[in-house]
Amino acid sequence: MTETAEAPTGELAQERRLVTELPGPRSRALMARRKAAVSAGVGTMLPVFITDAGGGILRDVDGNSLIDLGAGIAVVSVGNAAPHVVERVREQVGRFTHTCFMITPYEGYVAVCEALNRLTPGDHEKRSALFNSGAESVENAIKVARAATGKPSIVAFDHAYHGRTNLTMALTAKSMPYKHSFGPFAGDVYRAPMSYPYRDGLSGAEAAARAISMIDKQVGASETAAVILEPIQGEGGFIVPAPGFLPAISQWCTDNGVVFVADEIQTGFARTGAMFACEHEGVVPDLVATAKGIAGGLPLAGLTGRADLMNAVHAGGLGGTFGGNPVACAAGLGAIETIEELGLVARAGQLESILLERLRDMATRHPVIGDVRGRGAMIALEFVRPGTKEPAADVCAAVAKAAHAAGVVVLTCGTYGNVIRLLPPLVIPEHLLHEGLDVLDEAIRASCP
Repeated sequence: MTETAEAPTGELAQERRLVTELPGPRSRALMARRKAAVSAGVGTMLPVFITDAGGGILRDVDGNSLIDLGAGIAVVSVGNAAPHVVERVREQVGRFTHTCFMITPYEGYVAVCEALNRLTPGDHEKRSALFNSGAESVENAIKVARAATGKPSIVAFDHAYHGRTNLTMALTAKSMPYKHSFGPFAGDVYRAPMSYPYRDGLSGAEAAARAISMIDKQVGASETAAVILEPIQGEGGFIVPAPGFLPAISQWCTDNGVVFVADEIQTGFARTGAMFACEHEGVVPDLVATAKGIAGGLPLAGLTGRADLMNAVHAGGLGGTFGGNPVACAAGLGAIETIEELGLVARAGQLESILLERLRDMATRHPVIGDVRGRGAMIALEFVRPGTKEPAADVCAAVAKAAHAAGVVVLTCGTYGNVIRLLPPLVIPEHLLHEGLDVLDEAIRASCP
């Protein structure tokens, strides 16, 4: 299939279709069961229960078909039930579902690590290890950095999101809902200011100098094991740092014996129009944390990095019962095969052109849109009070609610709760993307008369 071709979408009709209000009666009945069975601490953004998904469509229990502009938070980039993923998973399930790689290993784990070593930035010698989730990958990146350097301190950034475990909550910036009432958190974690061009007006070099000055004064390179950042921040608001910021931070780490960790969990695997977002500025991280788009929807995460770092940990220091499960590894190989076969890196660039053109046009007509930003199929709108940069979280929520009611799944994010993020599957048909954007445009108009 050529780079510009769209992926097959199976038998699921690629059309938005609403036959009931949302949520419909069957979804409401299931929500009642959910309330009686599931912890109230588990949130739900859009209370419709899904039976089928593929291409750019989610079909619910009431027969409604919704346009998916969220991809399960950038997870099903290759589409739901992608043929190569399904084929490899079916074959693996028929053979065995678990042995634990630390007990009796299997080829699939090794093959995924080989693929990660090949695909992540840099041509240096690498090693990888596999886990279940992005948070686990980040936790293990910190373990590796501390073991390799013998230093304790970790620097993360404003607006960062790195996970929900105790250590990753310490790295995460936003309190509600991720950290509120869950402390105390892991220590020796410090926070530096992020480059946020829309709000700070700084060049990449200026923003990097500000961050490095803070690290030097408040932590010290001699105490810093690692600096961790997202090349494009996800939950923080799809913040794309100013050009030059990432290279300057990376170079400071190299010059000072500090491990540079790129959290590519949301940005990785073709999402931004490069296989990994660091590639846009030629940055080669010491360690790369991956998950989300790695395995077409199955739980798999990876940590890949310089061989000397990854091998600095004692035998048995990395791992876990389910890490690199054989079925998840099969899915990962199927997802990588799909990305390469369908040219999804280039496809993300094509989607970027559509998204930016449409959203920038909306911004000229809706003064509540303060900023349009992102790369590839990872694009966001930041909502503000017209004529100011005051965050308009209420408007953002109203727009998302209106889009949901019309059958288009969009996600919100941002430190100030005022950003709508668009993460369509990379295989979404273009007519669905345009229709989804039409609905979003109307939702903004209706919410901002």
